[in-house]
Amino acid sequence: MNSQLIITLILLGACVVFFVLNKPRMDVVALLALAALPLTGVVTINEALTGFGDPIIILIAALFVIGEGLLRTGVAYRLSDGLTRYAGKSETRIIVLLMLAVALLGSIMSSTGVVAIFIPVALGVARKMQLAPGRLMMPLSFAGLISGMLTLVGTPPNLVIDSALKKAGHAGLAFFSITPIGLVVLVLSVVYMAWAKRWLASSTEAKTENDTRGFSTLIKEYHLGSREHRLRVLPGSPVIGRPLEQLTLRRQHDFNILAIERDARFGTEFIHPGATTQLNVGDILLVDTLAPLQNLEESLRELRLTVLPLTGAYLSDQSRRIGMAEVAVPPESTLAGRSVRESEFRRRHGLHVIGLRRGLEGMQNFVVDEKIRVGDTLLVIGPWKAIKQLQRERRDFLVLSLPPESAEDTPVADRAPYALFSLGVMILLMVTGVVPNVVAALIAGLLMGAFGCIDMPSAYRSIHWPSLVLIAGMMPFALALERTGGVALAVNGLTDLLQSAGPRTFLTCLFLVTMVTGLFISNTVTAVLMAPIALTMAQHLNVSPIPFALTVAMAASTAFVTPVSSPVNTLVVEPGNYRFGDFVKIGSPFALLVLIVTVILVPIFYPF
Repeated sequence: MNSQLIITLILLGACVVFFVLNKPRMDVVALLALAALPLTGVVTINEALTGFGDPIIILIAALFVIGEGLLRTGVAYRLSDGLTRYAGKSETRIIVLLMLAVALLGSIMSSTGVVAIFIPVALGVARKMQLAPGRLMMPLSFAGLISGMLTLVGTPPNLVIDSALKKAGHAGLAFFSITPIGLVVLVLSVVYMAWAKRWLASSTEAKTENDTRGFSTLIKEYHLGSREHRLRVLPGSPVIGRPLEQLTLRRQHDFNILAIERDARFGTEFIHPGATTQLNVGDILLVDTLAPLQNLEESLRELRLTVLPLTGAYLSDQSRRIGMAEVAVPPESTLAGRSVRESEFRRRHGLHVIGLRRGLEGMQNFVVDEKIRVGDTLLVIGPWKAIKQLQRERRDFLVLSLPPESAEDTPVADRAPYALFSLGVMILLMVTGVVPNVVAALIAGLLMGAFGCIDMPSAYRSIHWPSLVLIAGMMPFALALERTGGVALAVNGLTDLLQSAGPRTFLTCLFLVTMVTGLFISNTVTAVLMAPIALTMAQHLNVSPIPFALTVAMAASTAFVTPVSSPVNTLVVEPGNYRFGDFVKIGSPFALLVLIVTVILVPIFYPF
């Protein structure tokens, strides 16, 4: 063992210790290692920085942007709604559905990309079901890793193994060669995570809607439950084709239109009304009434409007398209001493004032002619964009903490079909291999920008830079271990030690060495280093190389034990609020289970 290898191992060991202690932050540890490696002389400064130009870094950054596009258009939330609907209130069922969806989709495209796309979906589900995000993030990463065990294109190490077989003169792997073993692992993983999630309870505390004032709380405090109604515009209605400013509905008929649902080419269009907005036949109006609905029957007959059912959760269900917030009136506000009508609040700010709280109680019979006092709190409703704009006008308003529903704002929901088209293009390009995965992701991101699904500021904000720094910062260790002979030394020692052992013993040790090597360096690099060793072992034993090749492929994807074993794990650390030890605690038993399954099943499906 040479001095450079010793230095490299000391640095790697120090990183592992810091990761376990979680101090300093993992991305800071990666930067410290990045600065220290060139000083050892093992790698040059240029080689140490090559990780930042690696395609996987650009790929992950592009996938963050694509995920943000799916959020802004509401696609991710619709998927989370569908999963929640099928799961009901069962946490176990949502874990099963999430893992199956990620694993199956990841089997035909980048698992890193799939996990990046599903992170906002899982966060949406967690909020809706009031779960700590950490209860779903690790099942997500497990499923992403297992997707590489399902098809030949599921992960790059599979392609490395296939190439090594062909170069050695063998037939190579078929598209579904690894699938039988992977499906067994997938089923076991679903069962395992449904049971092991309890281990995450104490280490993944997160805020739920109960921690802040959400829509349901505001609706109750401001007595809105009995005031909100849905009305449909019937044929022949006198309101059709006329601007709202001409209808004076509040003054003459005691109700105010808050939003309009209108049939559109792609589902339902949600319109925030303004003075010039015109109504069409069939429009559904969300109205705030200033009198009991039974007292408005004559107005409804006159205007040819019919009442539709409205559940108490309607405003909450529409929280991605309707914003709501409390606004305090400071002493210097020009609103003080004036009514909502006199201040022309709706015209100036594009928001409706639908409630007022004076002291601790909301006014049950609030009217727009009520004089506003300093210290009053107004409840406003309208587009999230207008509410966030209101936060900048600090002289007249003090927007209190936004409700948790603000995180699910979908400002360009009408662009959802284009976001799906962009995602479909990326998947098609990745499956067919027409262009590299990173180019496919860049094309999809550019398409989303061209279609208006995302803008540049949102794109830059969506990228989680600490994750990219962590991945890029740890990459030079792969080169350092290879250059100093660390990996070759361990593998050659293993071959000498097991010369007289049977094939299954070789498979067990081959799996362990591959898995341990892949804990701290790229699983693709691990496959490159281990593939020729596996073929040499098979030749030494005079048996088929396929079981050995598949064992390396399975072991390379068994990266469950540390957060730096795979980009898939690194992506979920922040949203899951995980520590290094969480992966060790959950991943180690399952890695042992995958080892047992591999050693038993591989020789059954592919005899020696």
